Amino acid sequence: MAQAQPAQDGADPALHLTPQLAEKAPAPPDTLPTFVRGERIEGQTDVQVNIQGDAELRRGDTVIRADRLDYDIPQDRARASGHVRINRAGNLYDGALLDLQVNTFNGFFTDIDYRLLETGGHGTARKIDFIDRNHSVAHEANYTTCEKDDEASWQPDWILRARTLTIDKTEDEGTAENAVLEFKGVPILATPWISFPLSSKRKSGLLPPTLALDSTSGFVYAQPYYWNIAPNRDATFTPTLLSRRGVQLGSQFRYLEPRYSGELGLDLMPGDRLRDRSRWLANIKHNAQIASPFGDLGLSINARRASDNDYWRDFPQRGSTSYNPLDVTAQRLLAADGNLRWSEGNHALSLRTLKWQTLQDVTAPITPPYDLLPQLHWSYTPDSVGPGLDLRLDGDYTHFHGDRSFYNQPNARRSYFVAQVSRPWLTPASFITPRMQLHATHYGFDSPLTMGQTGISRILPTFSLDSGLVFEREASWFGRGFVQTLEPRAFYTFTPHHDQSMLPVYDTAQTDFNFASIYTENSFGGNDRIADNNLLTLGVTTRLLDPGTGAEAVRLGIAQRYRFSEQTVTMPGVAAVDERLSDVLLGAGIHWSPHWGFDATFQYNPKARQSTRATVAARYTPAKYHTLSIAVRKQDVTGPYSIATKQVDLGWQWPLGELFSRTRKDEATRDGRWYGVGRVNYSIPDRKFVDAILGAEYQSCCWTGRVVLERLQMGASTSNTRLLLQLELKGLSRLSFGNNPLSSLQQNVPGYQTLESTPAAPSRFTHYD
Repeated sequence: MAQAQPAQDGADPALHLTPQLAEKAPAPPDTLPTFVRGERIEGQTDVQVNIQGDAELRRGDTVIRADRLDYDIPQDRARASGHVRINRAGNLYDGALLDLQVNTFNGFFTDIDYRLLETGGHGTARKIDFIDRNHSVAHEANYTTCEKDDEASWQPDWILRARTLTIDKTEDEGTAENAVLEFKGVPILATPWISFPLSSKRKSGLLPPTLALDSTSGFVYAQPYYWNIAPNRDATFTPTLLSRRGVQLGSQFRYLEPRYSGELGLDLMPGDRLRDRSRWLANIKHNAQIASPFGDLGLSINARRASDNDYWRDFPQRGSTSYNPLDVTAQRLLAADGNLRWSEGNHALSLRTLKWQTLQDVTAPITPPYDLLPQLHWSYTPDSVGPGLDLRLDGDYTHFHGDRSFYNQPNARRSYFVAQVSRPWLTPASFITPRMQLHATHYGFDSPLTMGQTGISRILPTFSLDSGLVFEREASWFGRGFVQTLEPRAFYTFTPHHDQSMLPVYDTAQTDFNFASIYTENSFGGNDRIADNNLLTLGVTTRLLDPGTGAEAVRLGIAQRYRFSEQTVTMPGVAAVDERLSDVLLGAGIHWSPHWGFDATFQYNPKARQSTRATVAARYTPAKYHTLSIAVRKQDVTGPYSIATKQVDLGWQWPLGELFSRTRKDEATRDGRWYGVGRVNYSIPDRKFVDAILGAEYQSCCWTGRVVLERLQMGASTSNTRLLLQLELKGLSRLSFGNNPLSSLQQNVPGYQTLESTPAAPSRFTHYD
């Protein structure tokens, strides 16, 4: 069945397939009529019906078929024998003998083969006791989601055997007592009690345990417990045993309300035997919209704190709430950020405090950012101030506070005001936008500078003129029609010189040289430096656009700056920029089809006749679960911040069978399929792998297996290696050996797609007969 979704941006409604029919039973079962049929029917009106030969009783969503069926009308009781089958709302039961009250669905069934519609789970039982329409208990039963074939020797890859198996449709939960879980014929878990979901509905209980083998912490066993407090609140508690360290307790609480939401987390290890101290990590997130008669109020809090500098190294998977093992710097900078926002009409005001905790490494120290204690920012953007004019006003007050052991400059209170007005002239084929800006800044220092100043002010105007043309023509390349554009652009900016060498630097850095920054007024990000630019940027871009969709198939661009005078305002320790011609930026993007893409950017120095920086990346994704990406990066920057790197980054996810045989891409995965997956980062000058994530996945009809080996560089001379294994039994549980290999693959392999484990919910008419 197809259903229409609301149109977006004026487009036609999008159609999406949905297998779930929306209609409901027209009335409760006790008010529905009962239909019977068979080869021979006899009995007494309103008392008894006896049916022999292809007997059938049908009421609402319940159908009973058998060789013989006796129906007691006053008691609403059906007795059936010989090839008995019940179809109730798509759930199938086949057995030998049935005794059932049809309306209440209370009774028993012997020698059962059953199949549940929603999960696809099936199995056998010596007897099933139907308690009511939503509850049943199977005795000497088994359960699996593996697809059964017609061979007599068929055995499921996994099966759960239990003395009793209880199905609770009200809670969408199955429970097994005195159970044994077998995988490939080998018992892997024996338990007196286990539960499993019958849908994606949340429920309280033990989650699958996680086991890991870590090169530092040793053997790790974690057993999470999930508490479904309410539909909008839940909590997870995770006691963890680390063989070389001790016991750790992790906890997370989440809440969601109409006007606010957030989460609280705490990982606590009372005594770490390797470090001989207590260890902990705490985090809080809170976002709220506050009702106010004076405008819109918002509050956001995002804070993380760790017990010590080594936490990120010893527990890398817990060092960040959005863990990325390849981003070490993010794990070492922990922010405590609070922001109170107000807006009304064209005015906006925010009050922010930001305090950093920097987890230092003596072999690779990093300079911590300045704390903002506090920052007050105001902005005003009126809808109209004159014929075609755009105006924006910004005011800011910030108190910067930092650790003086890392800086040779005092803490300060900085205030600035920026006013900018522009008048854009826009046509379908051109644009021209002159803009004037005025920057006024004042610093008040907590202690005098080296020349004795306790305050410094700076006022600077900036003028810029941005202009461009857009030419279009119809073109044909390689037998394909396009709209080809030619887009020349000229950007001029001028800021007079003002000596800023005495100004400390608190939140400012040199901007990256790319196609976005080359058309901007300032060469710096932040407000401590305003470049004395007097330059003209010229560039041209050409694109090939699909005439039907507007999708960009090819993009080629080139841009370069010409300086009319040298730039003397620079970062501390950086020489003035006296080269009239900047490096040339070259860019290309080719996305000829959705299956593959190519992107490249080059920064070429015409004086040295060599590229100082280059990035070349390609991606190939011909089908689902088929992706290959490669990126080569080169950077050779000289100066006080010299950087020289050459790295190759390779990522992939691909069915291994297609590499070694003629397996078709669209083959069914009933017999299983292996996938290779991973990402490696290789340093060419060092001739070694910096980081590596190597894995393999196996997907069959009823289970998915993953094995991942991580080797991550944690410092200049240290690394951490982990082995992660995961067995996902579809419709039952996910057992992990290691800290969630699936999460590692999702976050670090470009273009990775999770192997589907849960099909769409089938219609109750799937087994209609």
